[in-house]
Amino acid sequence: MTETTYTVTGMTCEHCARSVTEEVGAIAGVTNVAVDLPTGAVTVTSATELGADDVRAAVEEAGYQLTA
Repeated sequence: MTETTYTVTGMTCEHCARSVTEEVGAIAGVTNVAVDLPTGAVTVTSATELGADDVRAAVEEAGYQLTA
C-alpha cells in the first residue's frame, strides 16, 4: 500500500470534497481517499503507486485543480 498527499485548490464545501473523493476513488487501485477541506489536502491510499497525471485528471474531472 502507498499513501500520497496532494493539495487541491477550489474546494469550499462537503459537496466539493465528495466530488473529488468520487473521481479520485474511481482510479484503479485506489483503496481510500481522505479530504481535509480546510487545508485542501487529499490523501490517497492505493494498492500500487499512482501516476500524478491520473490523479490530476481525476481532480480536474471533478472541477478542481491539483497544485504542483
